[in-house]
Amino acid sequence: MQNDDSFYMKLAIKEAEKAADLAEVPIGAVIVHDGTVIARAHNLRETTQNALTHAELSAIQSACEQIGSWRLENTVLYVTLEPCPMCAGAILQSRIPRVVYGARDPKGGCVHTLYQLLNDSRFNHECEVTEGVLADECGQLLTTFFRSLRMNKKSAKKEASSQE
Repeated sequence: MQNDDSFYMKLAIKEAEKAADLAEVPIGAVIVHDGTVIARAHNLRETTQNALTHAELSAIQSACEQIGSWRLENTVLYVTLEPCPMCAGAILQSRIPRVVYGARDPKGGCVHTLYQLLNDSRFNHECEVTEGVLADECGQLLTTFFRSLRMNKKSAKKEASSQE
């Protein structure tokens, strides 16, 4: 199973790279149904100016359309970053039985870090969760992206002050 998880996480990483190419936070998601990829998505919040266009939500929407049901039974969601509370809620609502993610999110992760929403027995659905698949690669995408963003902002600020 670990080899399959790595294979599908690499596909999610490719989606995250597409997001980075668009100057979006590099997060990618892939949904697999019975061994077949049925949805791929990446963050598009900046592009769409819509807070709902997280990689996971876009992939869930696409998978529901592909299957023709809101119940995503027999699927696995692969995502490069630990899901936020909004995405964790959508995962629970769509009945995804298994989630595999790469890097933990210390500021918004709601699978293990801040909350454990996918394994809270008070909900009517719980997920099997595998964390840390290609975590270094997933985390490095984010580190590189935010480092570049900070450097660009610093350069722009320096240039603006030199023109005054």
